[in-house]
Amino acid sequence: MNAEIIAVGSELLLGQIVNSNAKFISQQLADLGINVFFHTVVGDNPERLRSAIEIAEKRSNLIIFTGGLGPTKDDLTKETIARHLGKKLVMDQEALDSIELFFKKTQRVMTDNNRKQALVLEGSMILPNHHGMAPGMMTENDNCTYILLPGPPKEMEPMFLKFGIAALSKQVKTNEKIVSRVLRFFGIGEAALETEIVDLIEQQSNPTIAPLASDGECTLRLTAKHQDMQSAQLLLDEVESKINSRVGQFLYGYDHTTLVAELMEILKARKLTIAAAESLTGGLFQQELTSFPGVSSVYKGGIVCYTNEVKKNVLNVKSETIEKYGVVSQECAKELAENVAALIASDIGISFTGVAGPDELEGKPVGTVYIGISIKGKQTAVHMLELGGTREANRTRSVKYGCYYIIKQLKESQKA
Repeated sequence: MNAEIIAVGSELLLGQIVNSNAKFISQQLADLGINVFFHTVVGDNPERLRSAIEIAEKRSNLIIFTGGLGPTKDDLTKETIARHLGKKLVMDQEALDSIELFFKKTQRVMTDNNRKQALVLEGSMILPNHHGMAPGMMTENDNCTYILLPGPPKEMEPMFLKFGIAALSKQVKTNEKIVSRVLRFFGIGEAALETEIVDLIEQQSNPTIAPLASDGECTLRLTAKHQDMQSAQLLLDEVESKINSRVGQFLYGYDHTTLVAELMEILKARKLTIAAAESLTGGLFQQELTSFPGVSSVYKGGIVCYTNEVKKNVLNVKSETIEKYGVVSQECAKELAENVAALIASDIGISFTGVAGPDELEGKPVGTVYIGISIKGKQTAVHMLELGGTREANRTRSVKYGCYYIIKQLKESQKA
């Protein structure tokens, strides 16, 4: 199958939101062995949408729409497709019951335009919406399959994963199993990573290797095809082994994991506790950590020490340290990490101090960061970073580096 994704909504063209739906759907279709050759974005205009459909039908036999299924006059996707295909819109009772129940539970008045969300293309397969109101649907016409999905990702993604993939799997005419594995790297740039494995990328056929950079990280998506699932996994193992022989020291996890998730796992596995002293990150490290359930078993607490007074009076950083070296220094980071661990009685103390931006501090350029890591029984380590980017990017990347350095240090100590 050759697919085209059409995202509907003027807000996408105006740059008010990012078309993340197309990225998500393309990733899922790749796992099914379905080619995605075109992404189209069209505003809330029925004539332009109809024109986009006519163009897509000439080059694709699967067209997936996102957006435009809601209750307002701008939500025109299914009306336009119904007219184009000569199909009626009929009321789906199950969807209507779900919408009415929502308004009853929330004690809100349901208006007539909310009923519109329960209208579906006559004869279509309904894709239930368990996270919103408007159902999705799938229909066929003249050897082309049309799938309509809601626009909000929190509704679209679970709907497509639970119902869309199952429906498409029945249509994909292949006996091959398609297996993907995502390798996640940190501490190496995209260009450097590709340089190390450029010959593997150029020679790729099966499995394929797709590099991707995101938020200071790098990923490699490996995809293998084979009639036998075990054989497909072996193909992935073989190419992963070649990659790891060159850049394995930067590999930290697989698939949908994150650095914070990996840190949580290793802390839980070793029954270690952690505390944090955050200056430039302003509590972001602790926010990321506490987003995981069960974090209380490893996280004991922390202090946002944005001012020099808090660093001295609460975290006991010596006045002479600040006077001689400044707060943006290796010496300050070391004392912060050691002192927060002692103050909160945790196995590990981590500190973040530096210059997030937009202005210099203590003569240090924006992006200068010191991360201190104090692990009980080990010598305190301080890592200095020279980051570039926005204030928010510097803070986010600092948190990721903090997780990465702790993971790396704990794994190295295990080997020793």
